[in-house]
Amino acid sequence: MSSSVFDHPFLSGLFGDDDIAACFAWDADLRAMLIFEAALAKVQGEMDIIPAESAADIEKCCARFQPDLTELKRAVATDGVVVPELIGQLRRAIGGTSAAHVHFGATSQDVIDTSLMLRLKPVCEIFVERLSRLIETMEELERRFGDNRLMAHTRMQAAIPIHVCDRLRAWLEPLLRHRERLAVLSKTALAVQFGGAAGTLEKFNNAGPTLRAALAAELALADQPQWHSQRDRIAEFAGLFSLITGSLGKFGQDIALLALAGDEIELAGGGGSSVMPHKQNPVAAETLVALARFNAVQLSGMHQALVHEQERSGAAWTLEWMLLPQMVGATAAALRLAQETAGNIRRLGVPPET
Repeated sequence: MSSSVFDHPFLSGLFGDDDIAACFAWDADLRAMLIFEAALAKVQGEMDIIPAESAADIEKCCARFQPDLTELKRAVATDGVVVPELIGQLRRAIGGTSAAHVHFGATSQDVIDTSLMLRLKPVCEIFVERLSRLIETMEELERRFGDNRLMAHTRMQAAIPIHVCDRLRAWLEPLLRHRERLAVLSKTALAVQFGGAAGTLEKFNNAGPTLRAALAAELALADQPQWHSQRDRIAEFAGLFSLITGSLGKFGQDIALLALAGDEIELAGGGGSSVMPHKQNPVAAETLVALARFNAVQLSGMHQALVHEQERSGAAWTLEWMLLPQMVGATAAALRLAQETAGNIRRLGVPPET
């Protein structure tokens, strides 16, 4: 039994997403950490900060290294982070004089935050692609049904007649903005974290910024000065995820209300009832509302995590680990369910000739 609906044995049928789950699986996290260590050694070797032979040894070992998960779990219970034990195991696996050059000048937060950035990168690509498909689906609905009549409702009361295109624009235009926001954020906020013990890169003197830039280039991430106590970019991602699910929640709520009236929409699919076989419940639309509200709640926690005291916070950092993956999972589920819902619309509004 899982404590999360996103990987629950059966609730994941509604909330789960294999593509996103793969980005936040434990092995993806460890693999990204090892990618960081290999890249750090490579650029340090190229800059003669560590011996080139040691850099090659470290890269080779990182590519094939399989850590002892039992020992990692035991160590996290004491250390609060996985990196000290992971680096210890890696050094033992490398052996010889090269072992001393592993993780040189880095700190645990550099590894963990950069791992997150490396895994958020494919998440952003997936979300842009799904937003694009959903936009195309809604544009097709507009072509097919845009001239149909629809009753506007203000404050839950019938107002004046409008066209389907008027309602569709309210669903579609925020998605266009979210896609643009996500494209911009992917270029600027997916940044390497590399600051050393207290963010000053103290072991590298004047070479620190050059080394960080080379590391960012090697990892295909943006080069930004250390940000380990500046969590606005993480909160900005969370805020955008909540915006996406909020807009999709509005779409879901409108669809559920249209289904309640019944004469202005025809939907394929729908969920069955255990006692009323005539019903087709708007399950996906209702779930979009729940996911919007879920992310809105989590966002407040991510804003709490902006308060990183002094040069590093254990408490605020840990809070991010608990919240952000859930928000990503909720956003993925919402995009999938919105695409399913939009694709199941067989008629929207009343044709003008009737």
